[in-house]
Amino acid sequence: MPYRVLTVCTGNICRSPMAEYLLREAFVQAGLDDRVDVDSVGTTSWEEGERIDPRAGSLLAARGIDASDHRARHMTPADLHAADLILALDEDHVGPLRRTAGAARDRIHLIREFDPAAHGDLGIRDPWYGDEDDFASAAALIDAAVPGIVDHVRDETALPA
Repeated sequence: MPYRVLTVCTGNICRSPMAEYLLREAFVQAGLDDRVDVDSVGTTSWEEGERIDPRAGSLLAARGIDASDHRARHMTPADLHAADLILALDEDHVGPLRRTAGAARDRIHLIREFDPAAHGDLGIRDPWYGDEDDFASAAALIDAAVPGIVDHVRDETALPA
């Protein structure tokens, strides 16, 4: 059974799908894609069924990542219980996750906890209200956490380097 990583933001159209697809690519590069599944959800149903925000999709496409099949989903208790690692993109996602996660509460982390250079505020603000630069900034913060997440998953599963 694959190790399951779940990324979570508010509407599941910006930050969490960027994290999902960037992590998928990182696990491919690490040779772990056949042993790790990555998915994303939102804490709200506001955007359910919507495609990835065009600015996030363009940012990923510029990196050679096709996210055109993404459709926003609202988190369910089953999503959280199935996940081995739940990555909240901002502080305001932690409360809804904890209320829904039940026994899976100990699997919830802020994504930037895995960035060794991150200090203080570990949230990634919603770029939806901004422009392409805000999406690039959010992606850079996600990128900084990705190696730590890959190392964490490798350690958790005792997968070889």
